[in-house]
Amino acid sequence: MDEMTHAHHESEAAGLHEHAEHDEHDAHAGHDEHAGHEDHGSHGDHSAHDPAIFRRKFWVSLALTVPTLVFSRGLQQILGLDGPRFPGSQYIPAVFGVAIFVYGGMVFLRGAVAELRDRQPGMMTLISLAIVVAFGYSLAVTFGLSGMDFWWELSTLITIMLLGHWIEMSAVMGAQNALGQLAKLLPDQAERVLGGSGSERTETVPVSALSVGELVRVRPGSAVPVDGVIVEGESDLDESLLTGESKPIARSTGDDVVAGSMSGSGSLVVRVTRLGGDTALAGIMRLVADAQASKSKTQILADRAAAWLFYVALGSALVTLVVWAFLAPGDPAFVLERVVTVLVIACPHALGLAIPLVAQISTVLGARNGLLIRDRHAMEDARLIDVVLFDKTGTLTEGRQGVVSVVPAEGESADEVLAIAASVERLSEHPIARAIAAAADDRGLAVRRATGFEAQAGRGASALVDGATVTVGAPRVLTERALTPTAELVNAARDAARDAQTVVFVVRDDEVIGLIVLADVVRPESVEAVNTLRGRGIRVAMLTGDSWDVGNAVARQLGIEEVFAEVLPGDKSGTVASLQRDGSRVAMVGDGVNDAPALAQADVGIAIGAGTDVAIESAGIVLASSDPRGVAKVIRLSRATYRKMLQNLAWATGYNVIAIPLAAGVTIGLGFVVSPALGAVLMSVSTIMVALNAQLLRRTRLD
Repeated sequence: MDEMTHAHHESEAAGLHEHAEHDEHDAHAGHDEHAGHEDHGSHGDHSAHDPAIFRRKFWVSLALTVPTLVFSRGLQQILGLDGPRFPGSQYIPAVFGVAIFVYGGMVFLRGAVAELRDRQPGMMTLISLAIVVAFGYSLAVTFGLSGMDFWWELSTLITIMLLGHWIEMSAVMGAQNALGQLAKLLPDQAERVLGGSGSERTETVPVSALSVGELVRVRPGSAVPVDGVIVEGESDLDESLLTGESKPIARSTGDDVVAGSMSGSGSLVVRVTRLGGDTALAGIMRLVADAQASKSKTQILADRAAAWLFYVALGSALVTLVVWAFLAPGDPAFVLERVVTVLVIACPHALGLAIPLVAQISTVLGARNGLLIRDRHAMEDARLIDVVLFDKTGTLTEGRQGVVSVVPAEGESADEVLAIAASVERLSEHPIARAIAAAADDRGLAVRRATGFEAQAGRGASALVDGATVTVGAPRVLTERALTPTAELVNAARDAARDAQTVVFVVRDDEVIGLIVLADVVRPESVEAVNTLRGRGIRVAMLTGDSWDVGNAVARQLGIEEVFAEVLPGDKSGTVASLQRDGSRVAMVGDGVNDAPALAQADVGIAIGAGTDVAIESAGIVLASSDPRGVAKVIRLSRATYRKMLQNLAWATGYNVIAIPLAAGVTIGLGFVVSPALGAVLMSVSTIMVALNAQLLRRTRLD
């Protein structure tokens, strides 16, 4: 492989592991607390905030706050205490207060500068305004201005703000780091097979050194390093990172495998088909990252509320200043205290956290359950779905022929008929032949050696098995050879035709020994998926390009009463539109290929990802597995997420509506006054409540 190819794969691999290494680099480079370039411009974007910074600043500030409180005369007067005294002790609050302001408060000041530079004043600006006013006033009092200094309140305010930020950033980073956990599932090295799958020679190389078409060995208990196809061996693979399904899946020669899945007890040789940024896991990480970066309608509402709250806070502070300056002109310290308290308690900290954290957690929760959210709007709208329209082929069915039943003639057994048929069909590549051979393998039947195989176009195939000529063919073969099946076989064939199923007869020499009924295999999970949705009051309909007979036959198996059949790919979006005319909100579920127009037309487009097809641009949500039960999970997650968002919004906005008048001093006549320190405590409690409530979403069961 040339140098350019190596460089390309190394770049892809580096991109996959970028999130996994995020924490280690943040603390030393992009998030250096002294570098002066933290991005605080948007409170909704926490990607550049390192919890370690706030943790470190909190503990140092707390250590400095304790002596500040102990030696603060103003606090002792309020509490009626008489603390320790010694020459110069009166300056301890000022010295430590300045230290806390510079060390702990500077992060907020930098954030305020960034907000003002972007002309988007917000929470950081409000905090900075409060601590700058308190700092300036306290410094003036220390140098002789009449009044009570606020060093103790400034210290507690900054310390509690740091605590709130530490908790908030830890929660948000915990959600974001789930991407890093996905990346860590990819091994850095692979065991490359030299000389073909039968060779015993292997070499350990970096994954970035592999190229498409090469062979790698995956040993028992190790992770698959690349997307590929098995060319040797069999094993049970844990693919839960992609599908959310904890049960291991049996994989053998010819099956696809995905990077990051874990091999069980078997050893595999895999031919590389995708590397680096092209792998299924890389696609999942891109979808999750895009979803975390997108904003839902509720987030937009919260952003607007936060912007309005900024102006409300400034207006309230101005009114408080004017009113108390008029009512208490001889007490500037009290007036300033009211203004500071309003600014502290009005910070939209909890409001800024209310929606983003819930969105982050729901995205990760969805990914862990095989639900890949490309568009936050789609996830939010899923809670309103009235109708779920399933495409049939590849969604409710597996899109392949499978044996439904085997009907033997009198004196024969079903297993014998299937084994004889498979002896012939295993030599053919026809889909029906592969289905018959696979059914025999599944039942563990002994397949005989066949010779003289001959394919008969439009009719079937024949070969010599145990000295007899065996033909597996369509009904027309019987007509051409003037063969008459038994009445039981005739009735079985008629019943199968009524259900639009395929029938092939098995003929040994000139005797019809049985028939095999085949059909597009209905996924075993489809019945449960339909029943779950109907149990929740959601209409379920099916869309197919197949005939009405085929569509109705599948619908009967699944209990679906509303069927749209013989619909061309270009007309599928029209079917979605017809369901929407009465005001119904429609979710379209398809395979993302010829269903793209319908997925785009639907209120919510849900694509079947089939484990590796995760880059489906026409759908807002992708089911990483092919399990249609994921649709009910989407709706459940949507409802739970929206409920949490509303709860957090109600708490955050309601808190400010009640707290701002208290901070302004409307209850002073009752003998109750909210101090800046108490305001900081209440603000942090509000933030913690919102964070804890969002974390409860993790406990939601989607099954």
